[in-house]
Amino acid sequence: MKKNRNNARSLHAAVTIAMTAVVICVCSWLTVPFTVPFTMQTFAVFAALLLLGGKQGLMAIGLYLLLGLVGLPVFSGFRGGPGHLLGPTGGYLLGFLFTGLYVLLIEGVLPRLRWLPRVLLLAAGLVPCYLAGTLWFVAVMGAQGKETGFLSALMLCVVPYILPDIAKLLLAELVARRVKRALKWE
Repeated sequence: MKKNRNNARSLHAAVTIAMTAVVICVCSWLTVPFTVPFTMQTFAVFAALLLLGGKQGLMAIGLYLLLGLVGLPVFSGFRGGPGHLLGPTGGYLLGFLFTGLYVLLIEGVLPRLRWLPRVLLLAAGLVPCYLAGTLWFVAVMGAQGKETGFLSALMLCVVPYILPDIAKLLLAELVARRVKRALKWE
């Protein structure tokens, strides 16, 4: 009986991770073109981490990136493939993994936080994503002969996104809280 219960939990976790990866895909298609496109995928990444926690949220993010890596059109503009991940904005996508790792680490130290500290810590989790993406952007642009300084890249690729990303984080917190309540996950 215990084995069946463990199998059911494992299946539930796998389905939840896969469905969350699909939500990230769909949210990445909601795009406003810019240097780094404005998308709702940041909202979906936040929601995944808030709903599933660091470990399973990180798995959902990893699955999303893997789907894009193998060529499925899951990134903004219905793009996919290794060329997109290796392009100038690919570091921001890979940076989502760093945000997930950050959340996983914080959960190990500070479990069961109230909403405001959780939101503040998750907002701080954007820093490794922004840093990885900006460093990647500078390196790829330099390799393409389009030298871009780190501060210029920050002004182009990060600063315009800070307030929208904070708004998406607050929305994700609200949605995650309601979904957890509706599904009785609390």
